[in-house]
Amino acid sequence: MNGKRLASLDAVRGFDMLFIMGGEGLVCAVAALFGFPEFGKTFGHVPWHGLHFMDLVFPTFLFLAGASFPFSAAASAARGLSRGKVALRALRRGLTLFALGVVYGGLLANFNFSDFRVWSVLGRIGLAWMFAAWIYLYVRDARARIGVTAGLLAATTLVTLFVLAPGAPAGADPFSPEWNLGCWLDRTLTAGHTYPWAGSGVKEWAGRKLFDPEGFAGLVPAIATALLGMFAGDLVRRGDGAATNRKTGQLFLYALVCALAGWALSFVFPVNKALWSPSFALVVGGISCAAFATFYWLVDVKGWTKWSFFFRVIGMNSITIYLAQTVIGFGHARDFLFKGLAGCFPASVGAVVMQLGYIATCWAFLYFLYRKNVFLKV
Repeated sequence: MNGKRLASLDAVRGFDMLFIMGGEGLVCAVAALFGFPEFGKTFGHVPWHGLHFMDLVFPTFLFLAGASFPFSAAASAARGLSRGKVALRALRRGLTLFALGVVYGGLLANFNFSDFRVWSVLGRIGLAWMFAAWIYLYVRDARARIGVTAGLLAATTLVTLFVLAPGAPAGADPFSPEWNLGCWLDRTLTAGHTYPWAGSGVKEWAGRKLFDPEGFAGLVPAIATALLGMFAGDLVRRGDGAATNRKTGQLFLYALVCALAGWALSFVFPVNKALWSPSFALVVGGISCAAFATFYWLVDVKGWTKWSFFFRVIGMNSITIYLAQTVIGFGHARDFLFKGLAGCFPASVGAVVMQLGYIATCWAFLYFLYRKNVFLKV
């Protein structure tokens, strides 16, 4: 398994991406069907401090991208690629994802270079994973890597607490978008190119948010998130690479340690996805690792693979479906195929049918690519 593709990684990545591919809407529609229409408010994103389910999706993807790297790095080494060439490949991948993020944000749609958004989900994944990959490649000792990761989180915490935005008054909240240093960098260095304000409840600045949720504030702890994933991947890959119950137990223990460390740190730096706080990185790293451990035990240790096929089809083309939803009219195809059927039921049931139809439409597209052996590799 040292250089082999890990089936459980594709499966858990597919499970994660399902919620970007209509899963969130399906859960909320089912909740409304059973008399809980307000459930979506506790399932979607937290406005600022705190953690809801959908806050896990993005960082889990980054964690899993990190977990995959020890396997790809080992495969590259087995093919005779030098460490420098692997590092260059990481650079190319990171910059490509950053560029795709800018395109995803709509740059090509209107060529509005004056206020296009610089940061993005793909950009955060690309840059954080790239820096983490370099650390993994050039910091060879496992304990040293742990030290670097802890240092990144500690440095972020200390800088946040003691270095506020210029002009901050005495007693200013370092965790607020107004006075957080990273948020200030967003609106200073990328002024006019941050995430558009959309009435989310966060104060606006010059028609834009006071920060970018994928901007400067969370970049360093996001690197730690990718490194946490690499530790998990390394744990599974080490030795003869055989999938075992012992490794599953170690993954769950690792998950527990991360989550408890994040909970303890939250008393100093609240869990906050928008800032990608160190406590958030640790708590979500623990949850992501627990999800990985569960899929690893079911798919790779027990060998129960058939049930995971649905998720693996998504996971093997995860970047494809993320990008395709802005380019391809899956909603129109869903309406053509399922709107009539949905109309045969009461509105609450029809909403569930339509959400299931959207997922089915996206999955059929990915299955077609799977059958043709077409996979987007960045």
